[in-house]
Amino acid sequence: MSETTASATASASASAIAESATPRGRRARIALRGLQIVLALFYAVASALPKLIAHPSALEGFEEMGWGSAGMYAIGVLELAGAIALLIPVLQSVAAIALSALMMGAFVVQLTYFGGEYAVTPLILILPLALIAWARRGSNAELLRLVRRRD
Repeated sequence: MSETTASATASASASAIAESATPRGRRARIALRGLQIVLALFYAVASALPKLIAHPSALEGFEEMGWGSAGMYAIGVLELAGAIALLIPVLQSVAAIALSALMMGAFVVQLTYFGGEYAVTPLILILPLALIAWARRGSNAELLRLVRRRD
Protein backbone atom coordinates (compact mmCIF):
# COMPACT_ATOMS: atom_id res chain seq x y z
CA MET A 1 0.00 0.00 0.00
CA SER A 2 1.45 3.36 -0.95
CA GLU A 3 1.94 6.15 1.55
CA THR A 4 -0.74 8.25 -0.16
CA THR A 5 -3.24 5.40 -0.08
CA ALA A 6 -2.46 4.65 3.56
CA SER A 7 -2.87 8.33 4.44
CA ALA A 8 -6.21 8.54 2.58
CA THR A 9 -7.45 5.36 4.27
CA ALA A 10 -6.45 6.64 7.71
CA SER A 11 -8.11 9.98 7.02
CA ALA A 12 -11.34 8.30 5.85
CA SER A 13 -11.35 6.04 8.92
CA ALA A 14 -10.83 9.00 11.24
CA SER A 15 -13.68 10.93 9.64
CA ALA A 16 -15.98 7.88 9.81
CA ILE A 17 -15.17 7.44 13.50
CA ALA A 18 -15.77 11.13 14.18
CA GLU A 19 -19.10 11.04 12.33
CA SER A 20 -20.27 7.91 14.09
CA ALA A 21 -19.42 9.47 17.45
CA THR A 22 -22.06 12.17 16.93
CA PRO A 23 -25.64 11.44 18.01
CA ARG A 24 -26.83 11.92 14.43
CA GLY A 25 -24.23 9.45 13.09
CA ARG A 26 -25.15 6.92 15.76
CA ARG A 27 -28.87 7.21 14.97
CA ALA A 28 -28.16 6.83 11.26
CA ARG A 29 -26.09 3.68 11.89
CA ILE A 30 -28.84 2.21 14.06
CA ALA A 31 -31.53 3.04 11.49
CA LEU A 32 -29.47 1.54 8.68
CA ARG A 33 -28.82 -1.61 10.70
CA GLY A 34 -32.55 -1.84 11.45
CA LEU A 35 -33.30 -1.55 7.74
CA GLN A 36 -30.82 -4.34 7.01
CA ILE A 37 -32.49 -6.58 9.61
CA VAL A 38 -35.98 -5.88 8.22
CA LEU A 39 -34.85 -6.60 4.66
CA ALA A 40 -33.00 -9.74 5.75
CA LEU A 41 -36.15 -10.99 7.50
CA PHE A 42 -38.25 -10.17 4.45
CA TYR A 43 -35.93 -12.00 2.04
CA ALA A 44 -35.51 -15.01 4.35
CA VAL A 45 -39.10 -15.46 5.55
CA ALA A 46 -41.42 -13.89 2.99
CA SER A 47 -39.44 -14.51 -0.17
CA ALA A 48 -37.00 -17.44 0.19
CA LEU A 49 -38.96 -19.67 2.58
CA PRO A 50 -42.01 -20.20 0.31
CA LYS A 51 -39.65 -21.19 -2.50
CA LEU A 52 -37.57 -23.51 -0.33
CA ILE A 53 -40.58 -25.33 1.10
CA ALA A 54 -42.18 -25.50 -2.37
CA HIS A 55 -45.29 -23.59 -1.34
CA PRO A 56 -47.94 -23.99 -4.07
CA SER A 57 -48.05 -20.22 -4.72
CA ALA A 58 -44.32 -20.14 -5.46
CA LEU A 59 -44.29 -23.38 -7.42
CA GLU A 60 -47.16 -22.24 -9.63
CA GLY A 61 -45.28 -19.17 -10.84
CA PHE A 62 -42.09 -21.07 -11.61
CA GLU A 63 -44.01 -23.80 -13.42
CA GLU A 64 -45.78 -21.14 -15.49
CA MET A 65 -42.40 -19.71 -16.53
CA GLY A 66 -41.10 -23.18 -17.35
CA TRP A 67 -38.33 -22.99 -14.74
CA GLY A 68 -39.78 -25.74 -12.59
CA SER A 69 -38.77 -26.58 -9.07
CA ALA A 70 -35.03 -26.36 -9.83
CA GLY A 71 -35.36 -22.68 -10.75
CA MET A 72 -37.53 -22.05 -7.72
CA TYR A 73 -35.04 -23.66 -5.33
CA ALA A 74 -32.11 -21.83 -6.95
CA ILE A 75 -33.78 -18.43 -6.53
CA GLY A 76 -34.79 -19.34 -2.97
CA VAL A 77 -31.21 -20.26 -2.06
CA LEU A 78 -29.90 -17.02 -3.60
CA GLU A 79 -32.43 -14.97 -1.63
CA LEU A 80 -31.63 -16.77 1.61
CA ALA A 81 -27.88 -16.34 1.06
CA GLY A 82 -28.42 -12.63 0.37
CA ALA A 83 -30.55 -12.27 3.51
CA ILE A 84 -27.84 -13.86 5.66
CA ALA A 85 -25.07 -11.85 3.99
CA LEU A 86 -26.96 -8.58 4.68
CA LEU A 87 -26.31 -9.26 8.38
CA ILE A 88 -22.57 -10.00 8.02
CA PRO A 89 -20.64 -6.71 8.22
CA VAL A 90 -17.96 -7.55 5.66
CA LEU A 91 -20.56 -8.81 3.14
CA GLN A 92 -23.38 -6.30 3.65
CA SER A 93 -22.63 -4.02 0.70
CA VAL A 94 -21.96 -6.88 -1.72
CA ALA A 95 -25.15 -8.61 -0.52
CA ALA A 96 -27.19 -5.48 -1.19
CA ILE A 97 -25.72 -5.22 -4.69
CA ALA A 98 -26.36 -8.91 -5.39
CA LEU A 99 -29.95 -8.71 -4.13
CA SER A 100 -30.47 -5.59 -6.28
CA ALA A 101 -29.32 -7.55 -9.32
CA LEU A 102 -31.71 -10.35 -8.37
CA MET A 103 -34.52 -7.79 -8.09
CA MET A 104 -33.70 -6.44 -11.55
CA GLY A 105 -34.13 -9.99 -12.82
CA ALA A 106 -37.42 -10.27 -10.93
CA PHE A 107 -38.57 -7.01 -12.54
CA VAL A 108 -37.80 -8.34 -16.02
CA VAL A 109 -39.57 -11.63 -15.24
CA GLN A 110 -42.62 -9.77 -13.94
CA LEU A 111 -42.78 -7.76 -17.16
CA THR A 112 -42.19 -10.61 -19.58
CA TYR A 113 -44.05 -13.54 -18.00
CA PHE A 114 -46.73 -11.94 -15.85
CA GLY A 115 -47.71 -8.81 -17.76
CA GLY A 116 -46.12 -6.43 -15.27
CA GLU A 117 -48.82 -6.86 -12.63
CA TYR A 118 -46.37 -6.77 -9.71
CA ALA A 119 -43.36 -5.34 -11.54
CA VAL A 120 -43.09 -2.33 -9.24
CA THR A 121 -42.39 -4.49 -6.15
CA PRO A 122 -38.81 -5.46 -7.11
CA LEU A 123 -38.10 -1.85 -8.07
CA ILE A 124 -39.29 -0.64 -4.66
CA LEU A 125 -37.00 -3.17 -2.96
CA ILE A 126 -34.01 -1.93 -4.94
CA LEU A 127 -34.21 1.52 -3.30
CA PRO A 128 -33.33 0.46 0.28
CA LEU A 129 -30.82 -2.06 -1.08
CA ALA A 130 -29.08 0.71 -3.02
CA LEU A 131 -28.97 2.83 0.14
CA ILE A 132 -27.37 -0.03 2.07
CA ALA A 133 -24.87 -0.74 -0.73
CA TRP A 134 -23.83 2.92 -0.80
CA ALA A 135 -23.77 3.52 2.95
CA ARG A 136 -21.85 0.31 3.65
CA ARG A 137 -19.47 0.65 0.69
CA GLY A 138 -16.51 0.81 3.08
CA SER A 139 -17.00 -2.88 3.81
CA ASN A 140 -16.05 -3.62 0.18
CA ALA A 141 -12.47 -2.50 0.82
CA GLU A 142 -12.30 -4.74 3.88
CA LEU A 143 -13.69 -7.69 1.90
CA LEU A 144 -11.17 -7.08 -0.87
CA ARG A 145 -8.36 -6.94 1.70
CA LEU A 146 -9.50 -10.28 3.16
CA VAL A 147 -9.73 -11.90 -0.27
CA ARG A 148 -6.29 -10.64 -1.29
CA ARG A 149 -4.77 -11.89 1.96
CA ARG A 150 -5.95 -15.41 1.15
CA ASP A 151 -4.16 -15.45 -2.24
